[in-house]
Amino acid sequence: MSGTTPEHRSGFASFVGRPNAGKSTLTNALVGAKVVITSSKPQTTRTVVRGIVHRPDAQLVLVDTPGLHRPRTLLGERLNDLVKTTLAEVDVVAACFPANEKIGPGDRFIVNEMAKVKRTTKVAIATKTDLATPEQVGQHLLDIQALGVETGTDWAEIVPVSAQAGDQVQLLADLLIGLLPEGPQLYPDGDLSDAPEEILVAELIREAALEDVRDELPHSIAVVVEEMGLREDRPEDKPLLDIHANVYVERDSQKGIIIGHKGARLRRIGTDARKQIEALLGTPVYLDLHVKIAKDWQRDPRQLRKLGF
Repeated sequence: MSGTTPEHRSGFASFVGRPNAGKSTLTNALVGAKVVITSSKPQTTRTVVRGIVHRPDAQLVLVDTPGLHRPRTLLGERLNDLVKTTLAEVDVVAACFPANEKIGPGDRFIVNEMAKVKRTTKVAIATKTDLATPEQVGQHLLDIQALGVETGTDWAEIVPVSAQAGDQVQLLADLLIGLLPEGPQLYPDGDLSDAPEEILVAELIREAALEDVRDELPHSIAVVVEEMGLREDRPEDKPLLDIHANVYVERDSQKGIIIGHKGARLRRIGTDARKQIEALLGTPVYLDLHVKIAKDWQRDPRQLRKLGF
């Protein structure tokens, strides 16, 4: 390249880690917008949503994978397959290790899986540093380094970050971009994610439901947007987006939990989800939610297909 044009870098990076290691929060902090649902419950991410970091000299596309875990259901197996294919296709894999938790067998399992993918550059991130003392963070970084040695993983970088507090997030972006190949822009300016809007909307509805039912039904919720479109006969300056979505659970008893006393909980979930969707899409929304039963869907291949897995 001639001395006058700065090189443009572009490529894909993927965060892996145990469920709840802070991957989604980090993606959102880097992109600067909420493109990935975050929940204090593990295993909430199911689709590979890409967040896109735009810079004049680079485009970093973040591939959000489900947390790698030892599968117990058919859904779990499909998620793990998805993670492994993703790892082989990205330029950089960044493993997230929460600084407030000791490195354990789950982390080892993941780093061993990463080690099988030879060509991809590997980075280690100590997440949630705001929840640990400086001494803990220091020890954690040494433990991450030791894990690299033990698994034969050559960390290109080990970076402590707090997405919540915004510490070192920009530094991490610089480092990840520095590891990308030179290349053209991959997505138009302004795109924050390549996931179709229906998928992002379904994820936001699922997040609102998960936040509300907390410990009662962690994974048995799936959401499908059946119909989504601007309402006709509205003046241009007053658009309204109609969204009809079904929330699927596995059993009758769960349906009652989601609907709540006299429908109060479903209304609350709908209100929370609607605010998030309006913030994401910038349009007023009419959200129509129905709760349906898909018996034991996590173990049934036909239902999994219908629900998009």
